Amino acid sequence: MTRWQNVPMRRGAGILLAGVLVLSACSGDDDDSVALATTAPTTTAVRATSTTPPTSSTSSSTTSTSPSTTSSTTTTTATTTTTTTTPPTTVALPVPQPPPAEDGSTEPRVPVGSIEIPAIGLSANMWEGIRLTTLDNGPGHWPGTAMPGEPGNVVVAGHRVSHHADFRHVNDLVAGDDVIMSTPSGRFVYEVLSTEIVKPDALWVVDQTPEATATLFACHPPGSVRERIVVHLALSA
Repeated sequence: MTRWQNVPMRRGAGILLAGVLVLSACSGDDDDSVALATTAPTTTAVRATSTTPPTSSTSSSTTSTSPSTTSSTTTTTATTTTTTTTPPTTVALPVPQPPPAEDGSTEPRVPVGSIEIPAIGLSANMWEGIRLTTLDNGPGHWPGTAMPGEPGNVVVAGHRVSHHADFRHVNDLVAGDDVIMSTPSGRFVYEVLSTEIVKPDALWVVDQTPEATATLFACHPPGSVRERIVVHLALSA
């Protein structure tokens, strides 16, 4: 969560937002077979003498048949497939610096690149910082916000009436207009999505986004610090 604590602002100047930023902010059966033996009867003839007749015997023959059992063993190997899901990489978003107090001090003059807005005839150098003295040189990049072409929200401020009045006609921008930012990393084209008017304490305009976006803002109406005009953009090329 972000909020503002307002501090006195320089009336009539082109600084856009001023104050102190506070951030509190997947088996088978067995079968036995047996053959039984048979014995023939004995016949005896009696005469004057006794004769012992031969004894005829038949031996029994026993045949034992044992079943043959075949055991078949089948081994099944279970295959386990492990799927590893790699979590998406989380991109650390930029952290905007608190807006500086306008105490008359100056910032180092650090060039960022350039900004072009063909629809309103703007072509200017862009600088690092949003102090009044920096915006006197041209549009300023809010320190800590995304750089052009990178994920996050590129925040740029500009004067409407003083010095070069670079953002004098940003109210004329409509959805689909191009804003071109060039840095040593390349040339990046942003497309206007919408425009709105907000209160001076609407610090959420510098919030960072996972997508590559951009925000232009300036005082509104021209010559007044009563409100801010904010233009929202998204990277298109």
